[in-house]
Amino acid sequence: DTIMEKLKNKKWLYEQYVEKGRSWGDIAGELSTYSNKVRRAAEKLGIKSRDKAAAQSQALKSGRGTHPTKDKGHSDETKIKISEKVAENWDGLSEAEFESRRQSARDQWANMSEEDKIKLREAAIPGIQRAAQEGSKLEKYIRDRLTNTQYIVEYHRKNLIPNANLEIDIYIPELATAIEIDGPSHFLPIYGESALNKTIQSDNEKNGLLRYNGIMVLRVVQYRKTLSQKAMRDTWQAIHLELQAIAKKMPDKENRFKEIEV
Repeated sequence: DTIMEKLKNKKWLYEQYVEKGRSWGDIAGELSTYSNKVRRAAEKLGIKSRDKAAAQSQALKSGRGTHPTKDKGHSDETKIKISEKVAENWDGLSEAEFESRRQSARDQWANMSEEDKIKLREAAIPGIQRAAQEGSKLEKYIRDRLTNTQYIVEYHRKNLIPNANLEIDIYIPELATAIEIDGPSHFLPIYGESALNKTIQSDNEKNGLLRYNGIMVLRVVQYRKTLSQKAMRDTWQAIHLELQAIAKKMPDKENRFKEIEV
C-alpha cells in the first residue's frame, strides 16, 4: 500500500495505534512522513489520540516491551530510504497550523520511553552545543549551496531591524529573505519545558517582526535525528524553488512565511 492508502485505512491505523499501542511518531517513521499528518488522518477516521497521561503510560510500557519497529532486520539501504522524506513546502501556513506542528513534536516527546528520552538528550546536547559555536551541518550546507548559486549571503546577520535584538541564521539581501534552521531544541524539551517555551516564543516573535518589516521567512525544521546527503540535497532543492518563486514575485505580507520540513 502507498502512504496515502495506509492513512485512509482505518483498520490498519486502529491496529497500529490502539491494538499495538504504537505512537503517532512511530507510525509516521514507518511511513516516512510526520506524526501530525498521521494523527490528523486517524482523527478524521474517528480514531482519537491518547491523552497525555495515557500516552506517557503507553510509552513506558513500550519501553519495557518489544518496540514495534526495532529488530526487523532492515538493510542499511532500507533504513536510509525510511529515514529520507523529501522536504515539503506548505503554502499559507497559519499561526494555528504552525503551533499545531510544535504541539505534535511535544506529543511525540511525551510518547517516548524514558530510555529514548535520555538517549535523545545525550545525543542531541553535544551537537546543539557544537552547532551554537560553528553552525549546524545543514546550515553550513545551505550557506555553501547559496554561495555556489551566486546569492549574496549574510550569515548570522544582526541589527537588520532597528531596536530589535535579532540574529538571523541566513539572510539574502537581494530577496529580503531570512532562512532559519531549527534543530531539535526548537520543538523538543531537551533543556526542559521552560526553555522550550522561551524558544518557541522567541521564534514566533522573530517571525512576526521580520514579516512586519517586509521580510520573507523560510523556516527549515529538522525533525530527523541525523541527515543523509540526499536529505540535505532535497532540503536545498525545496529552498531553491522557494527562492526562485520569491525572485519572480514577493508574496503578500500575510503570506511571507513558509516552513520546510526535513
